[in-house]
Formats: sequence, C-alpha cells, structure tokens
Amino acid sequence: MSSGEAEQMSEVTMTGWDVLDQARTMLAVAAAGVPAAAWTRPTPCTEWTVSQVLQHAALDQWVWAAVLAGTALPPDNPFAPSGDLGADPVAYTGRALAESAPAWAGVGAGAGPVPTPLPQGDMAPTLAAGAAALDAAIHAWDIAVATGQGSPLTAALARSLRPVAEAVVEPLRAFGAYAAPLDAGSRPGPAGEAAALLCYLGRRPDWAV
Repeated sequence: MSSGEAEQMSEVTMTGWDVLDQARTMLAVAAAGVPAAAWTRPTPCTEWTVSQVLQHAALDQWVWAAVLAGTALPPDNPFAPSGDLGADPVAYTGRALAESAPAWAGVGAGAGPVPTPLPQGDMAPTLAAGAAALDAAIHAWDIAVATGQGSPLTAALARSLRPVAEAVVEPLRAFGAYAAPLDAGSRPGPAGEAAALLCYLGRRPDWAV
C-alpha cells in the first residue's frame, strides 16, 4: 500500500473521536494489507474467514452509526456475514467507514447519553465511541494476524481501550460476541498491555494460522 493510499484510508475514518479514528484506520489498513489469496483464511474468530470478519466489522460500524443517527440499518446481518465483499473488499470497507463517520462527527463529548446497539442501551458518548473503537480495533487485529501482517495493536491504544472493554464486554460474552477471558500471565512492558487486552477479550496474543 502506498503512502497516498494510507492517507486516503485515514481520511475516510475521521469521526472527531481520536481513539475511534485510530481503530477505524487500523481496520482500513488491515483490509488493504490482505493478500489476494488470503481472504478465505481462518481467523481468531474461529467460525469466520478473513472476508467474513471484515464484512462483520464494516457492518458493525454501519450499525453503530445508524443507531446513533436514527437512520436505516444495513440490509445484511453483521452476525451472519456471507463474506461477499464484491470485487473490491478495500472499497467495501472504505464506503462503510466513510458513510458512518458523519454520525459520530455530530456528537460531542459533553452531550447526554446516546443510543447504542449494545444490550446496555444508551451510554455516555465517550464510552459509546470507545466501544465502537474496541470493535474495529479487535477485528483489525484478527485480520492482520490471520494474513501475516503482524499485530497492529499498540500499547497506547490498548491502554485506552482496556477501561472500555471492562465497562462493556461482560454482558456481550453471553451473546457470543467475545469469548471467555484468558490468563494473560506475566507480560511486562508495553507489549504486555496489548496482550492483556487481547486475553481479556478471549484472544491468544500468539495466535497463528
């Protein structure tokens, strides 16, 4: 991917929420880095291929924005992804991110509780944006490690997302959105923060195909 393409990927994710923008950029860059022959590879989401995880993640961002703005939900179910991303999976992702950004851009941190698609319902805007970011970031990680790109999850982003995860994830485990937490063991230093978040979300930091 060229620097121009990376810049364009970044631009379509602009929501006005820093952590959400970081996570959505991670998702776009992970999608752009998938080799042509890798779309059917298995992922840490054991029932889904790379293309299915990407479709799920893109649709999730659409659902978040639709609920936030009170607009139409996507025609496809994020939890039953077909994996059909058309001829250009990167463009599919870019459209979902670009079309969902305005809903977030119109919400300020000081606003009252906003609607969400989570079982918890309405929540403070900062927590809602963090929850949407958590979804994008963890699926960017799924796609990246499944396609040989290495982990894109930085210690700084993991540090920002850990309190969000602790606030929203537990009720979602019952719905199968996240697996049971794993023992993170002793993982000192910045790499340990990313690993600890992955373990909390039920993912092995050393996952490999």
